Amino acid sequence: MTPPIVIIGSGLAGYTLARELRKLDRDTPLVILSRDAAGFYSKPMLSNAFSAHRSAASLVMKPAEKMAAELAATIRPHVEVVAIHAKRRVVELAGGEEIPYRDLVLAPGADPIRLPLGGDAADDVLSVNDLDDFARFAARLDGAKRVAVLGGGLIGCEFANDLLARDIRPTVIDIARWPLGRLLPEDAGQWFRQRLEAAGVSFRLGVSAASVSHHAGGYRLALSDGTTLDADVVLSAVGLRPRTALAAAAGLAVNRGVLTNRRLASSDPHIHALGDCAEVDGLTLPYVMPIMHQARALAATLAGTPTAVSYPAMPVVVKTPACPAVVCPPAIGAQGSWQIVVSDEAGGGIEAQCLDANEKLLGFVLLGGATARKQALASRAPATLG
Repeated sequence: MTPPIVIIGSGLAGYTLARELRKLDRDTPLVILSRDAAGFYSKPMLSNAFSAHRSAASLVMKPAEKMAAELAATIRPHVEVVAIHAKRRVVELAGGEEIPYRDLVLAPGADPIRLPLGGDAADDVLSVNDLDDFARFAARLDGAKRVAVLGGGLIGCEFANDLLARDIRPTVIDIARWPLGRLLPEDAGQWFRQRLEAAGVSFRLGVSAASVSHHAGGYRLALSDGTTLDADVVLSAVGLRPRTALAAAAGLAVNRGVLTNRRLASSDPHIHALGDCAEVDGLTLPYVMPIMHQARALAATLAGTPTAVSYPAMPVVVKTPACPAVVCPPAIGAQGSWQIVVSDEAGGGIEAQCLDANEKLLGFVLLGGATARKQALASRAPATLG
């Protein structure tokens, strides 16, 4: 029998690839290995589930059994892959079982970065990176009124905004001087901050958390400026680190992520990577749209038509209803300067453009009502990977 295509990971990347592959090839055996229950859900929905009145269980759109039937695939939930034996083209599961593969696809995602916190409650700090994490977080919020959110980036701000739906007034802590500091220029960042503050989010900026300790039935955070903050729950949202350990142990080339070329092939031509774990032609992009483009390209390659992935301009929608935001950052290393093109302080919105010396658009930020210009600006922005 023909060995199967094996996908490690049942998140958005793994399942999107499987769907795209089945559009082109219904016959090649397909095996999906998952360390969780392998139900299909949209991970981006985790950070706005409260305002949508969704529980962890209701976020599951289809269980593993239904996905297996739709994809004509064998789905193995609750399994741990402990090794890849590239020379023999097999993966080894905990317990010793080996599964051969024709081609192997790594789509295990990324792990939350853990801050080096002191204090006797550092281990109580939560992160939300999957459905089980979200269920634990939601359970801990029963009766909570004060939540400290470590990290004022995209995910931290989305969770902070979403907690307002639970009548919780969160406090966001970040070393930057304004939220979304890596995505927004200062004027836009301060405008964004003011809108979230008006909705009920507090910010402690320019500081970091040093320790988390038990205090009065909750927690006390010691901050780097010598002040303290009390909270009932502490959520860490400081970023993700691609899961590369399995690939590295198999001898594959890794850097920030598993290194691949534009055909999503790793340093072993029969092992591919996509999604949050992959560093594609030097880019690690933990967003939905890159995954979609990667999945379509890799599906074509696996079905017999070698295809290089390309990325158009891919604006990211930030799910913060208190201040709707669309960001399309300039490429790393791009030389340009930010200009506020439209600034409606009455609340209509802000449009900021990053322009090079020749007034060419390199990236943009849209806040509030200005988000209506998303498509117009995206059509002018340069491709992320042409």
